[in-house]
Amino acid sequence: MTQTSGRDHGGGVDAAANRYGGQRRDWLDLSTGINPCPYPTTRIPPEAWTALPDTSAQEALVNAARRFWSVPARAAVLAAPGASALIARIPQLAPAARVHIPTPTYNEHAAAFVHDGWELSETDPAARVLVHPNNPDGRIWRPADLDGAALRIIDESFCDIAPDRSLIAETSRPDTLVLKSFGKFWGLAGLRLGFAIGDPALVDRLARMLGPWPVSGPALHIGQKALEDSAWATATRTRLEEESAHLDRLMHNHGAIVGGTPLFRLYEVADAARFQDRLARHRIWTRIFPYSRRWVRLGLPGTKADWTRLESAL
Repeated sequence: MTQTSGRDHGGGVDAAANRYGGQRRDWLDLSTGINPCPYPTTRIPPEAWTALPDTSAQEALVNAARRFWSVPARAAVLAAPGASALIARIPQLAPAARVHIPTPTYNEHAAAFVHDGWELSETDPAARVLVHPNNPDGRIWRPADLDGAALRIIDESFCDIAPDRSLIAETSRPDTLVLKSFGKFWGLAGLRLGFAIGDPALVDRLARMLGPWPVSGPALHIGQKALEDSAWATATRTRLEEESAHLDRLMHNHGAIVGGTPLFRLYEVADAARFQDRLARHRIWTRIFPYSRRWVRLGLPGTKADWTRLESAL
């Protein structure tokens, strides 16, 4: 199975509405892997809006991240305006050469490396990128899978659903970075908050690329509170496990499960485009892929009414 470096993503509900009708608010978007029940944002202090983010607020967020992810002492932590901002800059950390990015996977990594002159190759790579767990099939990687490349990137944007599977311990090794996304598990994609964790020299270079005040004051405040709320995280993992199992039961007669995570499920159906079209006529949007005619990915509905709507459409 091959995959190009093109940029196809979930979302695109506006385009779906133009084709099938209705307004954005009429649609149930199941095309992404974003938690539909986001972390409840607390009251944001006025100074978070009116003042430049201060050092103490940035340090508080970084310290909360260290505790939440059990970051090794020798690894550095950088907060950034979303994991995508880091993905776009990581290829600049080393001279362009060969990079191995096992496919199918999230395509922004390949697009970023190709843009900066790298060659996608499985042979003698200077860099390797693993999405862990993988999007869209949920594949779990091992530390040994990183061997054979000087620059090692682990994208754990979806790993907060299973912290025991995290490869965060690898960040104590040189030339290694783990990426964390705040938008998926906490359901706050619009906050634009992500983290690079790992080799201090690499993290320092990324920090200089981003410049001063890379994270907004409101994001610093909300991020710190959320990372310190372990009770919410534990309850959310339980809920996501239960709801993803429920989605599997709903889809039992429509397709075989291929994989996924508790935030999204990947199914094999007879005809993915036809399946997407069928649900779209009920104004429910799903994700299909240019490299597979049979794979369809569904995120989780957020409310009881949304679950009923999906069940009726199926």
